[in-house]
Amino acid sequence: MCVGKTHAQKKNIRQPKWWKEAVVYQIYPRSFKDSDGDGIGDLKGIISKLDYLKSLGIDAVWLNPIFSSPNDDNGYDISDYRSIMKEFGTMKDFDALLKGLHQRNIKLILDMVLNHSSDEHEWFKQAKQSRTNPYHNYYHWWPEEKGKPTPRYSFFDVNNDAWKYDAITKSYYLHYFSQKQPDLNWENEKLRNEIYDMMKFWLDKGIDGLRMDAFQYVSKDTTWKKYPEGYEKNIINYYGMGPNLHHYLKEMNKEVMSKYNVMTVAEGAGSTLEDAHALVDEDRHELNMAYHFEIMDIGNDPKGYLLTDLKKAFNKWETSFADKGWLAVFLANHDVPRMVSKYGNDSPEFRQASSKLLTTLIMTMRGTPFYFNGDELGMSNIKFDQIEDYRDIATINAHKNAVLKKENLKTFMANQQFISRDNTRTPFQWDNTANAGFSSGTPWIKVNPNYKSVNAFAEEKDPNSVLTYFKRIVAFRKATPTLMYGNYQAYDLENPDVYCYTRTDEKESLLVLLNFSSKEINYHIDQKINTTAAAPAINNYTESPSKKNNNIKLMPWQAVVYKLNKH
Repeated sequence: MCVGKTHAQKKNIRQPKWWKEAVVYQIYPRSFKDSDGDGIGDLKGIISKLDYLKSLGIDAVWLNPIFSSPNDDNGYDISDYRSIMKEFGTMKDFDALLKGLHQRNIKLILDMVLNHSSDEHEWFKQAKQSRTNPYHNYYHWWPEEKGKPTPRYSFFDVNNDAWKYDAITKSYYLHYFSQKQPDLNWENEKLRNEIYDMMKFWLDKGIDGLRMDAFQYVSKDTTWKKYPEGYEKNIINYYGMGPNLHHYLKEMNKEVMSKYNVMTVAEGAGSTLEDAHALVDEDRHELNMAYHFEIMDIGNDPKGYLLTDLKKAFNKWETSFADKGWLAVFLANHDVPRMVSKYGNDSPEFRQASSKLLTTLIMTMRGTPFYFNGDELGMSNIKFDQIEDYRDIATINAHKNAVLKKENLKTFMANQQFISRDNTRTPFQWDNTANAGFSSGTPWIKVNPNYKSVNAFAEEKDPNSVLTYFKRIVAFRKATPTLMYGNYQAYDLENPDVYCYTRTDEKESLLVLLNFSSKEINYHIDQKINTTAAAPAINNYTESPSKKNNNIKLMPWQAVVYKLNKH
C-alpha cells in the first residue's frame, strides 16, 4: 500500500479532473459501422450507433484518424489536417457526430498524427519542387552531394530503409514509417506554428482531447550520427525523446493546450518511468496522461507469456505514478491483437470468462481506462491464413521482406495470425446477419466468422454476456471513487496464476482477485488482508466462489472484486 504520502501529494493525485474519471472507448472508424454500403465504416455509421455508445456507460470516444488520407497506413498518413477523409464523410457529418456525442454527455478525443504527414500533403508536394521552395524545410532531407545518408531504420519500409531518394531535388527524405509518410521537421518554427493553428481549429470546434500519435519521435538528432549495429532492436532509446521534445511540448502547451480544458495523451511516453513523468507530470506543463507500451510488449509471442511479468509491469508503473502524474490503463488498441486472444483464452470454453476478467483488470486499476471497440463483446483474433487477406501495410511489407530474406513463411504466417494489427481491425460484429450487420456491401477486410454467436444484438439480450458484464463493471467503477483515486497495493507478485491487489481510501477497501489460468485454483489470501466480512461486489461467474477464512476457490479465469470491512 502506498504509505508516507504528504498531504500535498495526496491532494495532487486525487484532484478531480474529468479525464481522470472518464472511461474512454476507442473507435476504429473504418471498421465500426458502414452507412452507405461501400464496405468502409464512416462517420454517419458511428452517428447511427450513438445510443449504443450511450448504453455502454462510457464517457469519451477516441477516434482513430478521420482526416483526408490516401490510406497507405489506414489514415495515419494525412494529406489534409483540416478536412475529413472522403470515405468517412464530410465536415458536416463530423459536426453532427460531435453534437450527437455531446448531447449524450460523451466527449470526443481526436488522434493527432504529428510526426509525419502523407507524401500527398500539399506541404510535401511543394517540398519536392525544389530545395529553395519554402516548404522544403518542412521535412528532413539529405542532399546527394553528401553521399549516402547515415543509415536510419524504417518500421514499415520493405527494406527497413528510412531514407528515400527524390530525383527532382536530388536528395533523400526521411521516413521512420512508410515511404508515403515523410517525417515532419519540427526544427522549423513555421511548421510548428502551422500545426498549432491546426490543433486550435479542431479544439475551437469543441473537441475534448488529443491523443498524440508517435509524438516521442518528433524531435530528431539532426547531426545524423551513426548508431551502433543492432540499434533497431532497442530503437526507442535512439528514436524516442529527442533533444528538443520537451521544448516543443512546453511551447505547444503554452500556445494551445493551456487555453482549453482538454485531455492530452502521450502515446509511447518514452522508454522509462522518468521519461513518462517528464511528459505528463502536472508541474511540467506539457501533456497530462501517459500511454506507455511496456505492458503491450508482454505477450507478443504465440507461445504465451508469464503472468508474473504482466503483474510486475503493472505494479512498476502504478507504484511510480502513485503520487504524481497520471496513466492510461489498457490492454488493446488498433496496433495490437485482440486482448482476449493475447492475454486471455479465446477458445469457446474460456473466451467469455477470460474476456470479462481482462475487463475487470482494466476497470479496477487506478488510471483512465481505455477500451477498444469490440472487446466489450469478447471479439477475438481472426487469424488469417493467407497473406492476400491482410490489409495492414506492416504485415504486407514484413511478408515481402520475409520473402526477400527467404525466411520460413509458414512460421511467419503463424506469427502474424497472432500478432498482426489486422486481427483487431476486422468489422464490428453488430448482429448475425450478412457481414455481421457492419455493411450491406463487401467489407474492406473480412469479418470474423464467429460473428454469428459473438455479436452485440445477441449479447444485449443475454444477462451473462461479455457485453452485459462490461456495462455492469463500468457502472460500478463510476460509482466507486476508490477505483479512480484510491491507493493500490499488490500481493503475491510471484504467484504464476493469480493477480491479487487492493484498492483503498479513507472510506472504502476493495480486494481484486483474478485467476489468469484455465484451471481451478485454491488461493490463500495474504493474512494482512482482513476478509472476515468480505462481500462480492463484482463476479464474472454466476455463483460466488467458495471461501473459508482466507482461502478461496477460484474457477478458471474467474474475476472477483470484494468489498472489505475497513475496520
